[in-house]
Parts: sequence; C-alpha cells; structure tokens
Amino acid sequence: MSNTSPDVVFIHGLWVHASSWQPWQDLFATKGYTSIAPGWPGDKDTVAATREEPSGMDGVGIAQIFDHYADIIRGLDTKPIAIGHSFGGLIAQELLAHDLVRGAAAIDPAPIKGVTALPFSQLKSGLPVLKNPANKKRTVALTAKEFHYSFGNKIDEAECNAIFESVMIPGPGRPLFEDATAAFTRNSPAAVDTHHAVRGPLLLGAGTEDHVVPLVVTKQVAKLYADNPSSVTDLHEYPGKGHSLTLDSGWRDVADDVLAWLEEKALTPTPATA
Repeated sequence: MSNTSPDVVFIHGLWVHASSWQPWQDLFATKGYTSIAPGWPGDKDTVAATREEPSGMDGVGIAQIFDHYADIIRGLDTKPIAIGHSFGGLIAQELLAHDLVRGAAAIDPAPIKGVTALPFSQLKSGLPVLKNPANKKRTVALTAKEFHYSFGNKIDEAECNAIFESVMIPGPGRPLFEDATAAFTRNSPAAVDTHHAVRGPLLLGAGTEDHVVPLVVTKQVAKLYADNPSSVTDLHEYPGKGHSLTLDSGWRDVADDVLAWLEEKALTPTPATA
C-alpha cells in the first residue's frame, strides 16, 4: 500500500481562511510534496460559509486549536512538516516541541510565552478585539481599514482589498487575549518548550515591516531558543514585507525560501512505499 500521508500540514492564522494556502500547496506539489490545509475548529469549508456562520469559533482558544491539529496529525501514517503563519506559526512551534512533526516553519508567528516586547503597531493591530473583554468569548471580524493596517501596510490598497475580499474571515477573540496575558498566566496555552525539547529543525520567518508581529518580537522568540543546543533554530528576515507576506503578490519569495530551507535541512518529501 502506498503512503498517502501528507508531507506538509499548512496552518493558517487569525482572520484568514485555510484556502489562502492554495498557491503554496500548488507550488509545493510541483516539488513533490503532498499537503493538507485544515481549518481551525469551527471554520467552514469556504470563506463565504465561514463569514455567514462564524459562531462555531466562539470561545475557541490556543489549546483547542493545538489539540485540533494534533489529533489530525496523530491520525497520519508518518510525521509531516508543519508550516504556519501568524497564530498558525505558534501552533506549528507547539506541534514541533511535542515531537508531532519532523520540522516546522513559523512565518511571522504570534508571540510565545516569554516574549516581552510589545510594539505599538502590535498593540494597535490587536485593539479591535482587545478593546472589549467580552470579545474573549466571541468571534470578531476586521473591517477593511483594520485589515489594511494589520496585514496590508506594505502593499497597495487595491491589492489589500482583493485579499480581504477573497480570504478574510472572522476569527475567535480568545487566542489574542490568551497571548496578551501569557506572561502573567502560569500554565499559558502560548507556552512552548524552547529550552529542553529534542525536536526537528525550526525556521522562524519575519517580515521586517510587519505590524501584527514586528521583527523585534520574532527576534525575541529566536533568542528564547538560543540555549537549546540539541535542536536547530534558524531566523530568516524578509526585508520590506508586512504580515500579508504569505498572501500577497510577493508570497513566492517567501515560499521559495522555505522550500530551500526544507531541502537544506533534508526535510524532503516522504517516498511512497509499496
């Protein structure tokens, strides 16, 4: 029997539908990788359906999202590679630390517990949710203007509006509250074992102009991993790119860099077995 387990599991971030990964999946397929891009708990199959009925994500937090992907991966025949953007990057790191995947790329990842930097642009990007404590139990959508500030600050308005219309979905408020209070929460769901986990390679990708996860934040994440000599952590910076770097017209630059890193780390497609 041939091995049909995917080589890559793509994990989307807050406010973006899983279908946003389709160009990446198509590109990775040309390089021999099979992949899946499951949605978060409560997501529906399409952008339109999720917008129409987003209440399934009410109250969904980081732990539930992690468990959702962990359950999917435990059902596979072999360990995949995790590639995540934003909160998906945080989940990818957790999956890697739990030895559920053989390697991971976390692109503009949401901060893990231990990060102390809180630049103004990051705070402003989260304000549409964090300004109202009741949003912790709700699903919240961004306006086009809010999306442009958070995701599209390095692309023109027309392109940003097109991305907004094609892949933006409401997202649960809970992960933002959990991330914002991670430093004060003993058993925070945003905690990742950066010191002792024996794991596969990790790539941290950072757009230098990101408003949602500014470069200084991802650099702090990289420093948290610095005293784990048994595991590889690399940081790649993407000059001039904002939080839309996996979605906008420059996505191929980032995807090609991730593919080159996977090849360098021997994280190649799993051969089919008879």
